[in-house]
Amino acid sequence: MNNRLATWVILGLTLTFLIGPFLIIIAAALSAGNTLAFPPQGISLKWFIKVFQVDSFRMSFGVSMFLAIFGTLTALLLGIPASYGMARYKVPGAEFVRLVVSSPIIVPGIIVGLALLRYLVIPTGVGIGPALFMAHTALVLPYAVRVVSASMENLRVDMEEAALLLGCTRFTAFLRIVLPNIKGGVLAAFILGFVTSFNQVPVSLFLSGPGLRTLPIDMIAYMEINYDPSVAALSALLAALSIAIIFAAEKFLGFSRYV
Repeated sequence: MNNRLATWVILGLTLTFLIGPFLIIIAAALSAGNTLAFPPQGISLKWFIKVFQVDSFRMSFGVSMFLAIFGTLTALLLGIPASYGMARYKVPGAEFVRLVVSSPIIVPGIIVGLALLRYLVIPTGVGIGPALFMAHTALVLPYAVRVVSASMENLRVDMEEAALLLGCTRFTAFLRIVLPNIKGGVLAAFILGFVTSFNQVPVSLFLSGPGLRTLPIDMIAYMEINYDPSVAALSALLAALSIAIIFAAEKFLGFSRYV
């Protein structure tokens, strides 16, 4: 009985630690007051409505969506062939290549952002938009390679070899045999990359500029001037969106098999 009670206490504390901040943000977003506070000062949905009325939020949301979608697609275009090559051929130094590819998620984001600013943006004079796009692509590339590689390793090689023996070219066999059988891993990599890119803060903080900011950076800038619960409302909406995407991916793709 004591062991069971201790288990439930530990579980309750863990859930409180994980879910508690999210519940506080929701409560603060529902406040009827004019300042961000907890406990809420009454109940109102006005701050959720205001989120959609702030021009900068709409613009930065579009920027974040563009970077998350097309940055992840670009990472997949690079990561899928790389994963296929390392899975099907004996590539010299394959483990070193995997380590280099994984470096954007191993190295702290603030260092990656500072390095890109100092050694890419300033010396070359590249614009903020291309720099952000390259940075977000590099940040999600490790997830593309890792997740797709796991799917490649679980795919039977003899299926592809049978297609080659029947006259398919290597490229045709890849399109007709390999790609359809790893589509679950590709979709899982896309979802993981999308969520990672959309919620990215440290790198975007260094590379954002006037007229072009991602949504998380715009939220930080908004809070420097306004201290109302609209940021809490937007945070609650983004958290709900991320949770919905992950739950949908788990239900339809078995997301936990790939990550």
